[in-house]
Amino acid sequence: MTMSSREIAELVEARHDSVKRAIERLVERGVIQLPPLVEVKNHLSQTVQEYRIGKRDSYVIVAQLSPEFTARLVDRWQELEQEAAKREIPKTLPDALRLAAELAEETLLLEKQLAEQAPKAQFHDDVCSELNGQTLQETAKELKTGRTRLCHFLRKHHLVMANLLPYQRYIDQGFFRVVHRVRKLPSTGETLSYPLTLVTGKGLTYLYQLLNKISLELPEHEERRHEPGDGVV
Repeated sequence: MTMSSREIAELVEARHDSVKRAIERLVERGVIQLPPLVEVKNHLSQTVQEYRIGKRDSYVIVAQLSPEFTARLVDRWQELEQEAAKREIPKTLPDALRLAAELAEETLLLEKQLAEQAPKAQFHDDVCSELNGQTLQETAKELKTGRTRLCHFLRKHHLVMANLLPYQRYIDQGFFRVVHRVRKLPSTGETLSYPLTLVTGKGLTYLYQLLNKISLELPEHEERRHEPGDGVV
């Protein structure tokens, strides 16, 4: 059983890159063994690297980073071990065959249910995306300004990157969400996937407070301009 370096970062409330550097320093000092490095997808569907940490070394890492969070680590390992204990391994061939048959039947049933629910699930995702956030264009209307001016404001105050995708710390704080949309080009039939930045209710409140704090007046109308990150392909 292992735990990812990202999960350790979440447990100790630290940045993942900081945790990875701490692991590498401990390896250099010979305190722990070099753990395996695996590639996974993050919330933006980007390929990132994580270490897979064993139980013993995870305690050493957390003790180095934040000793006060050791209790959280103990609780998480207990959860992992309890989950593993529930997955009993068959002791005989007949038991193994019965388990395989049960799993195959469950898989077929699940596949059938997913096929039947796929259209409803897509509709549900679209509705939830709109309920849980609004586009930059819609946010600009709420703030009585134009989208171009709002984008400039968000970049200037380092809330979003040049491509209008929010920095991770503001996603973690619940100000923004990034969802992925799929669009089929009529000319070629090719399917494209693109990220869409949404502002949450909490994020809209934060922007109102920030604007009031710096006493910045924004114009009520401004020409629309297509930019990445707002659902325009």
